[in-house]
Amino acid sequence: MAEKKKKLSIIVFSGDYDKAFAAFTIASGAAALNYEVNLFFTFFGLNILKKKRGRAFLGKGFWARSFGFLLGGRNVLPLSRLNFAGLSPVILGALAKSRNVAGVDELIDASIKLGVNFYACETAGHILGLQKEDFLPEVQKVIGIGSFLEIQDGGTTLFI
Repeated sequence: MAEKKKKLSIIVFSGDYDKAFAAFTIASGAAALNYEVNLFFTFFGLNILKKKRGRAFLGKGFWARSFGFLLGGRNVLPLSRLNFAGLSPVILGALAKSRNVAGVDELIDASIKLGVNFYACETAGHILGLQKEDFLPEVQKVIGIGSFLEIQDGGTTLFI
């Protein structure tokens, strides 16, 4: 009888650069070790998935579009501490590169190549006025918490 594949699910709630770095380091590492990996992005974590990587007026309605602009996308993720007006993620990325460590973009690409599953939160997307078309094509589905709970059942779940 074949051994059941280990499963890891990560709820990506934060849109902070360092937390995205951690989530994708864990996800790509687990996928490389043949885990089934599921990432569920909600609220500020949805910024990581946006097709538009910088500030853009995404969403439906004035407030959603304004909020979407202020949050930005992957290119403007703040550091959770000591952000220094957006300079810290640039410095951290440069330090990683100088030490031959993959940055967030490379970790996302590795996660995609390793078959990590990306899901966007339906409720958060609805509140922020975002739809599946606003996200990277690698987002398999926009789902609710019930569907995510079915997907993660039987595995380990982390909240980042």
